[in-house]
Amino acid sequence: MSKTEIFTQLATYDHEQIVFCNDNATGLKAIIAIHNTVLGPGLGGTRVWNYSNEAEAINDVMRLSRGMTYKAAISGLNLGGAKAVIIGDASKIKTEALMRKFGRFVENLNGKYITAEDVNTTTKDMEYVNMETKHVVGLPESMGGGGDPSPVTAYGVYMGMKASAKNVFGNDSLSGKKIAVQGVGKVGGHLLDFLHKEGAQLFISDINEEMLKHYATTLGATVVKGDEIYGLDVDIFAPCALGAILNDENVAKLKCSIVAGAANNQLADETIQGPLLMSKGITYAPDFLINAGGLINVYQEHIGYNRDTAYRKAEHIYDVTLEIIKVSANEKIHTQKAAMNLAEKRIQDISKVCATY
Repeated sequence: MSKTEIFTQLATYDHEQIVFCNDNATGLKAIIAIHNTVLGPGLGGTRVWNYSNEAEAINDVMRLSRGMTYKAAISGLNLGGAKAVIIGDASKIKTEALMRKFGRFVENLNGKYITAEDVNTTTKDMEYVNMETKHVVGLPESMGGGGDPSPVTAYGVYMGMKASAKNVFGNDSLSGKKIAVQGVGKVGGHLLDFLHKEGAQLFISDINEEMLKHYATTLGATVVKGDEIYGLDVDIFAPCALGAILNDENVAKLKCSIVAGAANNQLADETIQGPLLMSKGITYAPDFLINAGGLINVYQEHIGYNRDTAYRKAEHIYDVTLEIIKVSANEKIHTQKAAMNLAEKRIQDISKVCATY
């Protein structure tokens, strides 16, 4: 990818800043993308991923950071959107030195970016980052942090799912509903617990065979192989793994009434699959809205942590989801567009007060 192409992408997604971080001594190769800081400092986790090439990493971090802007805005948080990726195999490259060096790069941004844990990073990694910068959340409870945010993320998805069910089925009970969950990692696993307690019939898929066996045994979930999960005759499909899985091919297979999951950037192209889902009569709960519980949790840590407050604010996702579905119906636009419009309006309103953080 040339310099010209990078600036074209910056203009396309309307990013403020991209920071490339390199350190030969620790092997660190990272990218920090700051999308928009009108509402406050950009907050977003750092994921470690073995990208096939640098262009893929740049595209991922830009899409993810843009999603964080919308997530913060629609949740009413005084935060901007940002994200970071560290390139490499987490099992091979992660060391104390590498994470601390990354912390130095975060510190050099003087608070414009606040990092947190994400895919393949942990609260322990954030402890290392915290040795070099105060601009980090997702710290262990022993250090005054909120610990693992995934339970709050799952709770928000659960609230969004229930709101969607109320609109589609007439009530928000998930008892007896057939729900397919793709990805049973930290967030997906907690979501399964919520759904099982309410009496849902669960179908699960994941690349981790041990986790599948665990939930099949403990929750009675039915294991589904790979892409078969898209074509299941279920009430709700919950993508909780990779992004961009809702492409034309997979959407064509869907037989559900609702899509509501935790994965970021589920729509391969929001301008195509958003209307496509709508045309099929499938209610889509926008991912950046219903998976905002984790961001809500770490924001509470940023301003003074209280877990009960975090859950209470995540519960509000239920009401916002209903509002978005109503706007979608009234204005005859897909739900992703309705949610983006609401988020963008808040940013535009506050931009009259301050342009950037």
